[in-house]
Amino acid sequence: MKRRGSFLRFWRGWSIGLRMAFITMLPVVLLFSSFVSYSWYSHRAQVDEELAERGRILARALAETSEYNVISGNLSDLRLTINGLVQSDRSIYRIDVVYTNGSNAVSVVSEHPISAEPRFYEAPIRKQVVWINLFSDNGTPHVSASSDTRPPTFAPEVVGRVQVTMSPTSMVAKQLRRFRIELAMAALALAASGLLAYFLARSLTVPLREAIAVLRAIRGGDYRVELPVTTGGEVGELQASIGEMSVALDQSKQDLENKVAERTRDLLESRNEALRADADKRKLIQKVNNIIEDERKTIAVEIHDELNASLIAVRLESQTIQQLAAKAVPGPEVEQIQSKAQAITKLALDLYANGRRLVRRLRPEVLDMLGLHGAVEEMVSHYRSSSGIAFEFHTEGDFSRLNNELAISAYRIVQEALSNIMKHAHATAAHVSLVLSDDDDALHIEVGDDGEGFDPALASEGIGIIGMRERVFAVGGTIQVRSRPGRGTTVTIKLPLKDDTAVS
Repeated sequence: MKRRGSFLRFWRGWSIGLRMAFITMLPVVLLFSSFVSYSWYSHRAQVDEELAERGRILARALAETSEYNVISGNLSDLRLTINGLVQSDRSIYRIDVVYTNGSNAVSVVSEHPISAEPRFYEAPIRKQVVWINLFSDNGTPHVSASSDTRPPTFAPEVVGRVQVTMSPTSMVAKQLRRFRIELAMAALALAASGLLAYFLARSLTVPLREAIAVLRAIRGGDYRVELPVTTGGEVGELQASIGEMSVALDQSKQDLENKVAERTRDLLESRNEALRADADKRKLIQKVNNIIEDERKTIAVEIHDELNASLIAVRLESQTIQQLAAKAVPGPEVEQIQSKAQAITKLALDLYANGRRLVRRLRPEVLDMLGLHGAVEEMVSHYRSSSGIAFEFHTEGDFSRLNNELAISAYRIVQEALSNIMKHAHATAAHVSLVLSDDDDALHIEVGDDGEGFDPALASEGIGIIGMRERVFAVGGTIQVRSRPGRGTTVTIKLPLKDDTAVS
């Protein structure tokens, strides 16, 4: 299983052209190998069979023809015959004629540089019995041979043996030349098959490579590409489909770009309308805030000038009643009158103090007298004394440059931030910073505490933060609220000093 998995991973790493060539050439290579192996085996077997056949025939022939020479002892003629035979036929390595007792009668070895087979072919030399019939039909002597139909009376006697040792050198060389011709033809067929496999693979890989290049161009956003159909079949259909897809994608891209452009114009118009509406809203909020501040100022003036004056008159009248009662004859009624007069005096003083506090909340007098710096400092001092929180106050710059509208907005923003600290932060320390920078011509406000804090991503904005944000946006400023649970909250505000807000 591991080898199979390794082969599959190896196979998947091949290109389609290499796979095509492998599939095409694998049976051809197997056929070539089988043909070469069989051809060599066939030639070798043919050499062995032919040598064996010739060796047996030659041994029998020599055994039949050398009977007289062996019996008569005339070995020189036999030697000449065998020597001529050995030297004329290179497939014969050696011929030996031996007696039955094992002694060597004739031995001839080839003079050619050839190799011998490890075995020899042997045939017995038999002495034939000759029958003489003295009485023939025509009255002449008759010599009968062993071929007569009448069997001899005596069995033939073996007088020697012929041993023939063959040599495969000549035949192998001849068969090797034939094998080389066959091998060359097979190799030529293999090369033609390989060339055909190469062209088949190239006819498939080249169109696929062009199709892949076009698909990569399409993936890169270039839909205006052309892919000509260069072949038929499935690959040609693939090329045609890619070309049609390119045209369709280009058309879809144009349609989508047109829709996006149209939608972008609509969104820009909607955004511009929203910005105009937002600007109108902020102008309206700023106008409402100005109206509210003017109304607060009017109410504060009325309370200060009319209500407080009336309360002062009431206090004076009650004091006069108290003095008149002190001059009257003592009695329970007089004491009650004095007590009521004192109560009226105290009530008038309390109402006067409440009126003063109400006037301070509606329109702090110190803002008109000392400007933003003094008003914020007085407010911080008030919260410090009433809450027990350690407040720090820091200022930089010339605040006389601020006009009344921007000073009131900054004051209300700081007031709302400190109110949030008092209501929600549970802090032990806080700081307020006012910096009027000449570098960017803006008022920088920072209010922070070490309280509980919150997660801005989870918590929704309260009314106080929304009010501050609207006041900041109304004057064209920016606001940033940074907070973490257990790490406190810091509000950073930037209010630009525009030409229409600067004091001339």
